[in-house]
Amino acid sequence: MTDAVATRVAALPPLREAIAAAGFSAKKSLGQNFLLDINLTRRIARAAGPLDRGTTIEVGPGPGGLTRALLIEGATELVAIERDARAAAALAPLVEAAAGRLRLVEADALEVGIASLGEAPRRVVANLPYNVATRLLLGWLETPTAFESLTLMFQKEVADRLLAAPGDDAYGRLTVLVQWLCTARRVTELPPSAFTPPPKVWSAVVRLEPRPEPSHPADRRTLERITEAAFGQRRKMLRQSLKGLGGDALLAAAGIEPTVRPERLTIAEFCRLANALSDRETRR
Repeated sequence: MTDAVATRVAALPPLREAIAAAGFSAKKSLGQNFLLDINLTRRIARAAGPLDRGTTIEVGPGPGGLTRALLIEGATELVAIERDARAAAALAPLVEAAAGRLRLVEADALEVGIASLGEAPRRVVANLPYNVATRLLLGWLETPTAFESLTLMFQKEVADRLLAAPGDDAYGRLTVLVQWLCTARRVTELPPSAFTPPPKVWSAVVRLEPRPEPSHPADRRTLERITEAAFGQRRKMLRQSLKGLGGDALLAAAGIEPTVRPERLTIAEFCRLANALSDRETRR
């Protein structure tokens, strides 16, 4: 990318200098761990796909490490949502260099309806605060088709849950819902030493692409009830964990063996259970 904005952004002082000049330090209470290596942030930006159309949304830009990379890699409409008021000073030179391509929204991302923010296609690219990452993701997946993609940094443990297969220890409620609504792939993993300050865990970037339709027909709320009951007692057979929803009768209607444990079921089988429960409740 050789346009004037990318050139100006690349010429800004190193991020560590910008942070020091702004007196900006990471706050543990906000889950802040800054990624300062421009090579790593540009890799994440490239994984988000072409950025020169629609709107790119970043959550928790902090001092702007990933923000710089997104602009260098061609983001033409970038909205950065940050609840920490201290970030404005650190980001001010970047906002100026972006010449209208970057808009800073000072707000809590949990309270911002980003599904209608900016022009489509929308993509979210973010090093998420780990203490609210899952809540943010589940909120965005209430309207998954509002987004072209979500390229997000999680704790590696959470990323493993998003990408798990039936039979994996990490396979659970989050796996079923996310893979029912999206295709998912791992972009990269990062050690604690990649961040300032270093977290206590490894991190991973996952790219999610919402499906035009869920992978199998089912009512979302009913599917959530099924997975909550099943994985609430994940070491028990389904005949026991689903006892309150119909137990053996429900499993028979869905064609599922009652002695199976939940981590062995495919997403298609969970959807069959959800549909059987919906049918059962409709007939009442």
